[in-house]
Amino acid sequence: MIRLPLPVRLTFRLMAVITALVIGLLAAAPAVWAVGIRDLPTPPGSQHLIDTAGLFSRATSAELERRLADLESDHVQARLLTVPRLDYGLELDALGQQALESWSASEPSSGASLLLLIDSQTNTAAVVASPELLEQLPASLLRDTADSTMAVPLRLGGRYRQASLTALDRLGTVLQGGEDPGPPLEETAAPVVSNIPTREETANSKGFQWVIVLLVVGTIVPMLTWWVFSR
Repeated sequence: MIRLPLPVRLTFRLMAVITALVIGLLAAAPAVWAVGIRDLPTPPGSQHLIDTAGLFSRATSAELERRLADLESDHVQARLLTVPRLDYGLELDALGQQALESWSASEPSSGASLLLLIDSQTNTAAVVASPELLEQLPASLLRDTADSTMAVPLRLGGRYRQASLTALDRLGTVLQGGEDPGPPLEETAAPVVSNIPTREETANSKGFQWVIVLLVVGTIVPMLTWWVFSR
């Protein structure tokens, strides 16, 4: 039996440790699951806030749950749904319509329904309503609430609480017979200088390629060393 030289044995052990660390890091990376209609609770029951993306603190969740429940005085079953990521090819408003149809079939006595949605991956929003509510809240109002009222704070740094509350304020005013206050004034956000790489910079970095190169080199060098010393 050929005994490998000490440098070769140490190199193999080092590569084993590096491989174990890489596998451990990959396994520990958080998975962001895509959400479709099959992943939503059916029916949600008395729950008004369905925060599957985990965007809100406990205090904010309680505040939003209360504000959504207040719309029941206007005979509207209002809910807010957040998703971390959509199924491939699925639009946010399409998911909202599917959710309303599914919940309406499970709760036929629920009456008029309103659903606000936030996609945390793209920081976009959608607002959909059941047909019996479209006379009070026209489709143009729902679309502008999502594209303007909610989009502005989302675009300025993911202000999820502000986006949700301002949308509820606007829709609640119209439901109570008031005049549409319109979208908020456009704000401009000053650029923030940070040393933390963005998601795009991380995705475009060559760190993973370097790990592969080191693994390949660490495999070839010991084999060549063993071949030289075994001659």
